[in-house]
Amino acid sequence: MGLSRRSLLAAGGALGAVAASASAGPAAAAAGHGRVRTGFERLAADGYALLAGERVGIVTNPTGITPDARHVVDVMAADERVDLVAVFGPEHGFRGTAQAGGSEGRYDDPATGLPVYDTYLKSGQPLADVFTASGVDTVVFDIQDVGARFYTYIWTLYDCMAAAALAGKRFVVLDRPNPVTGRAALGPVLDRAFATFVGREPIAQAHGMTVAELARLFNGEFLAAPVALETVRMTGWRRTEFFDATGLPWVPPSPNMPTPDTALVYSGTCLFEGTNLSEGRGTTRPFELLGAEGIDRRWAEAANALDLPGVRLREAYFAPTFSKFQGKTVGGVQLHVHDREAFDPVRTGIGLLVTARVSWTGFAWRPDHWIDKLTGSTLVRTLIDAGAGVDEVVGAWEAGLAAFRAVREEYLLYR
Repeated sequence: MGLSRRSLLAAGGALGAVAASASAGPAAAAAGHGRVRTGFERLAADGYALLAGERVGIVTNPTGITPDARHVVDVMAADERVDLVAVFGPEHGFRGTAQAGGSEGRYDDPATGLPVYDTYLKSGQPLADVFTASGVDTVVFDIQDVGARFYTYIWTLYDCMAAAALAGKRFVVLDRPNPVTGRAALGPVLDRAFATFVGREPIAQAHGMTVAELARLFNGEFLAAPVALETVRMTGWRRTEFFDATGLPWVPPSPNMPTPDTALVYSGTCLFEGTNLSEGRGTTRPFELLGAEGIDRRWAEAANALDLPGVRLREAYFAPTFSKFQGKTVGGVQLHVHDREAFDPVRTGIGLLVTARVSWTGFAWRPDHWIDKLTGSTLVRTLIDAGAGVDEVVGAWEAGLAAFRAVREEYLLYR
């Protein structure tokens, strides 16, 4: 019996997935269970039955990969069991060629010939029109998140769900792990008056959910018109696990998220985007290095005096190759997380803001008050400006966080 090229490629992908399953990484073995199987793996193993008879489009980026590091679009395009007709690219693009605040535009993918549509900064009816023009029946979402409210891929998910509802399309979310665990939600909850693309709805700064759980939450609590939603769960993932326990390969979800270590600190140190300090963009350790011209050892000393759990701050000097202070040597701190179970990224971010303000006379917020968009209200900025300490700032959001945690509990898929 003859085999088509698509059949051969699909078989190769299946064999690769089997081989990867048989050789789960040492961290997964140490955790006492097999490798995590993503939503895409489970969908493919079932012969794409969930998508049978449908013209399919997928929202994805370089993180949409199989355990043997093949992109899911390449695998699906080569498989006759699924009718993949379109790809939708988010910020940074489908193949990941654009920096922060950019995308790839509309083009035909050279590898598969599929039309790629740009979703970045599109929402509502304009995005619904993109889905309609693509001719798809079902929109699939498969992107690795990092667990922070201001990471834009979860709002791409939200906007695409809302647009799919407007366009009368079905929506399927393929789940992937939260790389910093799903143990708890942390930080302030967004006030809708401050809604932007770095926070559409009132969720916590570190939400502690997977993308499928977030999709269920969005559909049940926030979307004006719920979409016809289905989720494909992972198997083998536990809420207490960090990414290195999954046995899955890490692909940077964006250019400045190079490692799971970056994701671990990001929900706290990304707040420095709202200041005149460098958040480490243009270095090999973005969001782990923070600094500015004129800062010296006094910041690290003040931050360490807070005795923040699970982390030590080292006096550090660096010269960003782009972004703030490009080509200049600046002083600041490097975060060294020594106990990630105890580490609280949001509390740490607040502690670093508080101590930066008092130990460096040049400290300033961005003039556009971007910090309010990142934290979700004026609360953090005004309290820090008034001289509040870490405990007072953190305590100020506890009631809102408790309410979000109660709602969040209803939508969790894993225990």
